[in-house]
Amino acid sequence: MISKKLLEEVMFDTIKKSSCFIPDDVKQGIKKAIKSAEKEETKIAFKNTLESLELSKKRKNLACPDTGWPLFFCKIGNEAKIEGGIMALEDIGGNMVAKATKKGYLRSTMKHPLSGYDPGTNVGVNMPDFSYKFVPGSNLEITFVAKGGGSECFGGTRYRMIAFADGLEGIEKFIVDAFIASGRAGAVCPPPILGIGIGGTANVATQIAKEAACLRTIKSRHPEANIADIEDNLYVELNKLGVGPMGSGGNTSVLSVNVEYSYTHLAGIAVATSTNCLVGRRATTRIYHNGETEELGNPDWFERSGNNDNL
Repeated sequence: MISKKLLEEVMFDTIKKSSCFIPDDVKQGIKKAIKSAEKEETKIAFKNTLESLELSKKRKNLACPDTGWPLFFCKIGNEAKIEGGIMALEDIGGNMVAKATKKGYLRSTMKHPLSGYDPGTNVGVNMPDFSYKFVPGSNLEITFVAKGGGSECFGGTRYRMIAFADGLEGIEKFIVDAFIASGRAGAVCPPPILGIGIGGTANVATQIAKEAACLRTIKSRHPEANIADIEDNLYVELNKLGVGPMGSGGNTSVLSVNVEYSYTHLAGIAVATSTNCLVGRRATTRIYHNGETEELGNPDWFERSGNNDNL
């Protein structure tokens, strides 16, 4: 059985790692941007960002002062035994978010949307947010994402219903228009990781767009060729916009384009975009049924890399 004490340790450590250490795939994405940069000032901007992130890891400081929304993504084995049941995840998760906030690994950013009341813990109604996926096996995987405010506010997330008659051209036009609009808002910290959700209801499209932005690794490709082609085409076209690091110009406007889809109603196609910060903060820990733990570089949320073999 996975004990509450172990859950507390794992959840707190995963929050801390997410806030202070960037994933290796994100680091490699920034290094690639440095190598391909055509302007010297662009290279310098990316190098300074990478140096700052390395210092954050060394000193265990925040990779970015805006730790945004606290998000948990939990993959639960169907045979997993958790002390206190699945409900314990949310109780303990909230307590560990509050602890991490008190210790400075999260900044207090969550407040009541109308009164403005700030509990100072990042814990309140529907926050932290939990997403669940149930899979075969007896183990548990916990991913924590610090989803920065800029990547959500002021246009970082957008949605539209596209008519079937507008087809792929209409879908891609909306995505490009949405990316440009969010960049003009100046709050998405370009070059971001762009997640795209196509199909389903509005909430399904926005959810899978967020998952694509937060949980897919940099430059991973969708296994279906037609979806991967959309990712590749949009990656090329968006990088032609010349946005560059923090809007300073350059040939890297987006680090990665990740597309996910859902079957949809014949009346229309929901399309959503979700951006994730340049630093792409996430951390994943697997808890085995025997109490052993393992840090994972890839959440494999969409279960494509064989990362679930041991679940």
